[in-house]
Amino acid sequence: MQDIVELSRLTFVMDMLAAVAFAISGSLVASRKGLDILGFMWLAILTGVGGGTVRDLVLDVPVFWVADPSHVIACLITATVMFFIAPKVESRIRLVLWFDTLGLAFVTVVGTVKGLDHGTGPLIAVVMGVVTASVGGIVRDVVGNEESIILRREIYVTAAALGAITYVALAGLAIGRLEAAVAAFLVTFAVRAMAITFDWSMPSYYRKPKTIDEYRQSREG
Repeated sequence: MQDIVELSRLTFVMDMLAAVAFAISGSLVASRKGLDILGFMWLAILTGVGGGTVRDLVLDVPVFWVADPSHVIACLITATVMFFIAPKVESRIRLVLWFDTLGLAFVTVVGTVKGLDHGTGPLIAVVMGVVTASVGGIVRDVVGNEESIILRREIYVTAAALGAITYVALAGLAIGRLEAAVAAFLVTFAVRAMAITFDWSMPSYYRKPKTIDEYRQSREG
């Protein structure tokens, strides 16, 4: 029972930290685009709560920020602060990646835990972790007119998937759920951090174009 209470507290703290981290990344995109303070707030909220919103809608549970607006309030405060300090920050593109990595690791755990807690199987719980982790960043990039991180061959969804799998696997063993959550966070963060540091990417699909003769032969065949 104590372990469940501690995990609940940990996931709430992680969720709040993730909202702030994602809000910072959204605000930095707004800064690069030269938006006004409302633009900062809009991108901060979309990034901060976007993934969790989709997760809760899929799970058919009350959307977390509607039941408790503290996450939206945190995003608004973050956006307001970033509006004044973001122009003074150098290397903002790199900062977006690192704050996004923090948010990714936090919400991967939160989404996976929530999936299991609402009776989903291990596979769907992993999917919920990935959805929670990635949708906010995807929406941020689309609205901010940035190339989506999904299309940049980044090790992003892979990091979230590995973290979610770590939690599901450890939670199914004798290891406590609290320890599993910490391990999942570390795995997600470490994989994504190494991908950023060493410029890792997943192998992409390559299809050799057909020659004119090969094309004609396929048409004749």
